[in-house]
This record gives sequence, structure tokens and C-alpha cells, in this order.
Amino acid sequence: MKQDIILAGVGGQGILSIAFVIASAALEDGLEVKQAEVHGMSQRGGAVQSHLRLSDERIFSDLIPRGEADMILSVEPLEVLRYADYLRPDGMIVSSRTPYVNIPDYPELEKVLEVIRRAPRHVIVDSEKLAREAGSTRTQNMVMLGAAAKFLFVKEQLLLKFVEVLFRGRGQSLVEANLRAFELGRLAALEAAVPGSISEGGQP
Repeated sequence: MKQDIILAGVGGQGILSIAFVIASAALEDGLEVKQAEVHGMSQRGGAVQSHLRLSDERIFSDLIPRGEADMILSVEPLEVLRYADYLRPDGMIVSSRTPYVNIPDYPELEKVLEVIRRAPRHVIVDSEKLAREAGSTRTQNMVMLGAAAKFLFVKEQLLLKFVEVLFRGRGQSLVEANLRAFELGRLAALEAAVPGSISEGGQP
């Protein structure tokens, strides 16, 4: 059993927090974990990506070969396209539909989403809308983690445990907002992945 995940987004979107929760939950569950260095964090708004590898056997490299990723989990839709060549033909894309427009020639959003929808297995959720419902737009990363939860090998209760661990030092209200964001993302992904649905998403 193994799962190779590309985490993607832009600086300031909390990619490192997603990596912490998944990696900590996997370790708690007895899995081997390797994580490549998160690149791009020094430039807010710049492209950020990290390789996260989970397995019940020894992992020899922290880098995922192109064409071998089981999942791309992205907090920004255009960033999915940047790393699409890492995805396996049967891999899963879990993406926000909320653009971070930080370049003058950012392509038309609908065209970006159209490319993502071509993947046989995909879920697209409105992370900004759901984060607002949770109480803070800064919880978009936890919305996306929740959206990916059913597709991860890691137990959901362990993910929730480490969401709480991550934020409990910053006050209970922030813990609760991020847990709400996770749940809203999880529910949105379940709805989006209904077979035959005309909403954003594809079958898991």
C-alpha cells in the first residue's frame, strides 16, 4: 500500500499545514512517510509544491517520479496544470476552483477548470466560499484537506486529531473554524463525486 501526493498552491495558502496534518496522521497510523522540501514559500504568491509519500513499506526517495503521483491536491486551480505531468493516468485531482490571480496573463478560469475536468478522477470545490462559511477565508487549506480526506489512505479521525494539534496553540475559536472548514470540504467533495453529477467533480 502506498500513496504519492503532490501538494500544490501558492505561497501563503498553507501548503505546509496540509503536509503536517497528513504526514503526522500517517506516522500515527504506522505508515512510512517521506516529504520533499516545500519549494516556493519564500515568495508570497509564488508557486509552492511539495512531494508527500506514504507507504506501509520502506520508501527510498522523497521525490515522486513524473507520471507516478496518485493524487494532486491543490489549493489553486492553475497550479494543478503546472504539475499535471506528475499524475498517473488513473490518478486523482482534488482542486479548489478559487483562483489566486497573481500574474497579468492568468488564463480564463473556466478554461483552467475544463482542463482539470478532463481527468477521469477529479473533485473541484469552492474553497473560498466554504472557508467563509467556516468563519475565515484563511481556512481554505483545511477545506481542501477535508475534500481530499475520503481519497487518502490515512484515517479521517487521525487527520482531525492533527488539525486540532496544529491550531490549538492559537485558540479554540481557530481550532473550531478549521475543523468546520475540514467538514465542509469533506461534504462538498462527497456531493461533487456523485456518479453522473452535473456539479463540479468526477467519480472517486
